[in-house]
Amino acid sequence: MHKIGVIPFDIKHNNIALMFVTSKRRGRWIFPKGNLKEQESHKKGCKREAFEEAGIYCEILKNYPITTAVTKSDGGSLKQVVVTYYPMLVTQQIDHWPEGKIRQRHWALLKDVPRLIDEEDLLNLIHQFQAITPWIVKTANYKKGQLPE
Repeated sequence: MHKIGVIPFDIKHNNIALMFVTSKRRGRWIFPKGNLKEQESHKKGCKREAFEEAGIYCEILKNYPITTAVTKSDGGSLKQVVVTYYPMLVTQQIDHWPEGKIRQRHWALLKDVPRLIDEEDLLNLIHQFQAITPWIVKTANYKKGQLPE
C-alpha cells in the first residue's frame, strides 16, 4: 500500500535541521509516515501523521514531493513500501502528543545526518531532499515571513 510521510525540518540562517522520530518496532530513526484515511488529502494526512507521531504542527511544501521505497518491519519480517514524502516546515512542537510515550524525537543538522542514519533507503531519501534544498530554503523563508510572530 502506498503511504504518505513528511520530512520535518526547520531553517535558521540557511542551516537546515531535520526532525526524526523512532520507529515503533525497531527503534530506528525515521520520518513520520502512515496510511491515508478514506477521502483524506495528502496534505491533511501528512499533518495528521506529523502530529500523531512527532507532536508537531507544520507548513507542508506540497510542490516538492519525493516518492521512494523504504523498508518497513511487518510482524517480524521486512518489506518494501512506497512512500511519498513532503518536506514540512515545523511551526510548533508540543511536549505531549498522541504517540509521545512510544516514540522519541531528535533534531539533527542536515550535514550531520549521515552520522545518525545508516539505512540506505533513508539516506537515499535524504540525498534527494538535499538535491532540492535551494528551492526548499527559498520556499521555507517565504513561508516563515508569512507566519505570525
